[in-house]
Amino acid sequence: MRLDRITKHLGLDGAVFAKLEHLNPSFSKKDRIALGMIEFAEQSGLLKPWQPVLEMTSGNTGTGVALVCAAKGYRFICVQSRGNSVERTKMIDALGGEVVLVDQAPNSVKGKVSGEDLELVERETMRILEETGAFYLNQFNNLDNGRAQERAGQEMWDQSGGAIEVFADYIGTGGTFGGYSAALKRNNPQIRCYAVEPYGNAFYGDEIIEGQKHGIQGGGYAKEMPNAPPSLLEGSVVVTDAEAVEMTHLLAEKEGIFAGFSSGANFMAAVKLLQGAEKGKNIGIVINDCGLKYMSTSLWS
Repeated sequence: MRLDRITKHLGLDGAVFAKLEHLNPSFSKKDRIALGMIEFAEQSGLLKPWQPVLEMTSGNTGTGVALVCAAKGYRFICVQSRGNSVERTKMIDALGGEVVLVDQAPNSVKGKVSGEDLELVERETMRILEETGAFYLNQFNNLDNGRAQERAGQEMWDQSGGAIEVFADYIGTGGTFGGYSAALKRNNPQIRCYAVEPYGNAFYGDEIIEGQKHGIQGGGYAKEMPNAPPSLLEGSVVVTDAEAVEMTHLLAEKEGIFAGFSSGANFMAAVKLLQGAEKGKNIGIVINDCGLKYMSTSLWS
């Protein structure tokens, strides 16, 4: 979808093409990697028919994996931080997944999952892995994550008629950034790709502020991700919580796109690029998930 109403409203020179991945079956881009990682594991023999599937997730990968496991008949165990929105937890439960919630670190803020919170989730995931003998998807380090997103990246190129000159994406596991960037650069090596990161937690932008928290759920963990190698990056665009919220609301009001925090962050990054280094260019972004997953958060209060 070309976001001409909103770019005209903001007086921007250039165009933004949004891939509407919030329209997937469980309402996020992570349905792509859920199906991809499981099917790649089945094909390689790593995932056995009797094994439970285990994953640590902020929720969107969890909803996607729960959906795929329900269709394929696998038991699914999902490990989540209590800092994530409750809607995704309820959806995983509804799809038959077993949710294990991990308390946040003592200095963490509800709704703002930090790298420290993620470490606690990982510790519990490893305990369950040893106890159950499950197949651990390991989206943060599994390169099939990015591989699964390459198909969507090729779709972005084809559906835009080869118009994309710049790509920007919020870094969570890095799978979307890495997969789309690899696919787009295969079609045109001159395409410039930018990491989108929250203020104070910009690992790729080398702007990390000690103790800085952020509320853009699903990413900003302030560390390098194997699926997003620095060799693919042109640079980093930093977005604040307030900017992400403002642009999420604007996407709804001007384009009828009802999305979550990180989609607003992606659009804010596109705005900043069109106002600066990439003025006049065609920028591709991803609408990562649906706003319904955040009704209990500050995003829509």
